[in-house]
Amino acid sequence: MHTETLAVILAGGAGSRLRPLTDHRTKPAVPFGGKFRIIDFTLANCMHSGLRRVLVFTQYKSHSLQKHLRDGWSIYNPELGEYITTVPPQMRNGEDWYSGTADALYQNLYLLERNSAKRVLILSGDHIYRMDYAELIKAHQERDAKATVACMEVSLDQARRFGVMQVDDDGRVSGFEEKPESPEPVPDNPDLALASMGIYVFDKDLLLDLLHQDAETPDSNHDFGHDILPKLTSQGQLYSYRFGSSRGRVTQDRFWRDVGTVDDYYQANMDLLQHDAPLDLYQADWNIHTYQGQYPPARTVPGSSGTEGIFVNSILAAGTVISGGGVNHSVLFPEVRVEDGAIVEESILFNGVKVGEGARLRRCIVDKDVEIPADMEIGFDPKADAERFSVSPGGIVVIPKYFRFD
Repeated sequence: MHTETLAVILAGGAGSRLRPLTDHRTKPAVPFGGKFRIIDFTLANCMHSGLRRVLVFTQYKSHSLQKHLRDGWSIYNPELGEYITTVPPQMRNGEDWYSGTADALYQNLYLLERNSAKRVLILSGDHIYRMDYAELIKAHQERDAKATVACMEVSLDQARRFGVMQVDDDGRVSGFEEKPESPEPVPDNPDLALASMGIYVFDKDLLLDLLHQDAETPDSNHDFGHDILPKLTSQGQLYSYRFGSSRGRVTQDRFWRDVGTVDDYYQANMDLLQHDAPLDLYQADWNIHTYQGQYPPARTVPGSSGTEGIFVNSILAAGTVISGGGVNHSVLFPEVRVEDGAIVEESILFNGVKVGEGARLRRCIVDKDVEIPADMEIGFDPKADAERFSVSPGGIVVIPKYFRFD
């Protein structure tokens, strides 16, 4: 266990671009991949990396997240100094909510000051990836660095959404700009830029100083990407760590997604259905832990017409029953039921969704416990769909939680 490193997970994001999936839950609590929540990937990385002291800073619509952490992640022993502790805004430094990533830590400064850790690992709770943080921390120590940021190469188009950096031959960050309009490419490839992953290791004493200075700066955004990292770069104090190196115990699938929009979220789920999925969920010693109810096995059965239930290239979670219906290239969470003659294609169905007889769904995301009436068609008439539901720029129809058909 890395007793000298405290992990802090920022999990308070509203996820407004993921609406309506975030209308009733924070982004890290959004279900993913048939059985997980988005935050499970960051927490699993901590667990496998030997980080057993974890603070989760919550804020926006956090009940679903807190319930999930209680039910699925109460696995550590506090008598051994292990914990995952949720920390809602405490209003210790004023009456405001968190106004930025740096401000979230500043408002909980007392938790850092009284902790015996020498380093702080700062993580986001809304990215999907597998990473051995132990190797990041080791690289940080080997360089005798005071601050290190994890990074990876992305396309120039994607880079506009992230912090973009330039590094020298020693890995020291020589330039950093948050969400630039014209990202600077890496020297050996004009189509790629080096993007921050929002993963930082700080020596605690330096971090405390930086947070105090930032809080006293009137025009600061109180954000790591906008304020803290550029300042460290100008002082020559920031080092980089390349994600997907050959170091570490995790298989190097090099999959990292910021599922910030409905289309990004949908595609990340569909990626799991590829013949060689880019995200390895099957490494036996790097499982993604989560809460899983005691459901019966998934099964297919003949429907009332005698037609066999079938599924093709799909993920089916426990408790799912395909009763004479057909499921193709889709992700089904627990206790979904697809009735006789119903067809589900290229869709994501959350827990408890019922698809009535003869209904047809194509390129849909259906949130929890929605019942699709018999013979209903969704995903075939864009105009009719847009009149009732949220439709993404990529044409994905989202039926929100609690939706009831007339």
